[in-house]
Amino acid sequence: MSSNLDELPQTQQNDNEDLEVKDAQVIFTNVWTELEEELGHENLRFGKELILLGGAPGAGKGTNTEFIAKARGLTCPPIVVSDLLDSPEARAIKESGGMVGDTDVINLLFRKMLHEEFRDGCIIDGFPRTRVQVECLKLLVQKMNLLYREYHQTPLAINFRKPTIHAVVLFVDERTSIDRQLERGRKIAAENEKILSEGGTEDMLLEQRPTDIDPAAAKHRYRVFKEQTWDALQSLKEIYHYHFIDAQGDIAEVERNILKELKYQSSLELDPETYDAVRHLPLAQDLSIHARQELVRRMDGYQLEHAGMFHSVIRLINDRFMPIIMRHAIPGMAQINSEDPIFEDPLALAMVIDIFAERGYRAVANVNRTEVPRTVNLQTGEIVCETKRIYRFTVQFQASEIRRGTS
Repeated sequence: MSSNLDELPQTQQNDNEDLEVKDAQVIFTNVWTELEEELGHENLRFGKELILLGGAPGAGKGTNTEFIAKARGLTCPPIVVSDLLDSPEARAIKESGGMVGDTDVINLLFRKMLHEEFRDGCIIDGFPRTRVQVECLKLLVQKMNLLYREYHQTPLAINFRKPTIHAVVLFVDERTSIDRQLERGRKIAAENEKILSEGGTEDMLLEQRPTDIDPAAAKHRYRVFKEQTWDALQSLKEIYHYHFIDAQGDIAEVERNILKELKYQSSLELDPETYDAVRHLPLAQDLSIHARQELVRRMDGYQLEHAGMFHSVIRLINDRFMPIIMRHAIPGMAQINSEDPIFEDPLALAMVIDIFAERGYRAVANVNRTEVPRTVNLQTGEIVCETKRIYRFTVQFQASEIRRGTS
C-alpha cells in the first residue's frame, strides 16, 4: 500500500480503506473471542480512562509520560507498546525503523489493559500507529460501551463505567526529531562508556537503537511516522477528545502546554447520570488534579450503587447548604450545622465531602454530641438526658475579591 494516500486515485483509496476496516474486524473479532473464551464475558474489564499517547520520534513521550500521569491523576505505570513487542522478530523490525504487525499489537495490548492496576485508566504509549489499529480501537470502545450499558443497573456496574478516551499527540518537526534522536544516542553512548570504564559488563549497557546513531536511519524513522502513523493519529480527531501538543520547546514550556490541554472537566469524565445529578450546583474554580482518579471513582460509585441516598444528599446541599454558603461568598468560608438523620449513615457524610470536592470546594465534617435534658424525676432530682448529634460542616472556597477605592 502506498504510504501517501493523497497520491492514489479516489477509488483505490476507498478500496484500501475498505480492506483496512475488514482486516481490523477480523483481527479484533479473533482477539476478542479468544479473550472472552479464556477469561469470561464479565471479566473483560477495561479502564475507564484511556490516554492514547502518540508523537514523532524524539517528541518526548517517555520524558513527559510521568507528568501526563500526574496531570490526569493516574498512579499506574504507562503501557509502552514497544516494550510489549519484545520478540527477536519484533526487535529487528523496530531497529530498522519499521513497525510490528497489527495482530500482535492488538493481542498483547488488550491483554495488558485487563490487568487490575489499569482498572481506573492508563496511558498507552505508542498506540494506535496504523489505520487498522485505529479501527480496532473503535471496535474496542464500542464493546466497552456495550458492556457499560449491559451492566449499568447491576452490582457489577462499577467495573464497567462509561469509557473516556483522550488522544494526546506530541509534535516536533523533522529537524528537531532527528537532532533529539541523535542527541539521545550520544548520551547513551557516553553512559555506556562510563559503565564499561567503571568495570561494568556488556549486559549492563543501555540499549542503543541504530536510529540513534545514524542520521539517515533517524530521518527514515521520522518519515515512517509521518507516512504511516500521523494519518492514523489525525483520524482520531473527530472521534475522541483530541489534544495536539507542541513539543518543540523546553520541558517547562511543554509541561505548560500539556496542563492547558489536559485540564480536568467533569462534564467529559463523570458518568452522564452522575454529572446530571450535580451539574446544577455552583461550580467553583478548578478542581485539584490531585486524587482526581479516586474522586471520580467514588462519585460514580455513589450514583451506581447508592443512588437514593446520593440524590437525597444533593437536594439537602442545594436547599439547605448553598443559601448559607452564598451568604459567605466574600470571606470564602461557611459553617453549616445540621441535625438531619440522613447523616447517621457515615456514607452520607462522605458523599457531602466528595460532592463539594467535585464542585471545587473544600469541606470538612465534624460530629458534635451534646446531652439534652429530657425528663426530671421530681422526687429524686435525677435528670434523664438524651444524646443529640449535631453535624457541623465547614466549607471553604475561593473568596470574593473586593476592589477597594483609592482616596
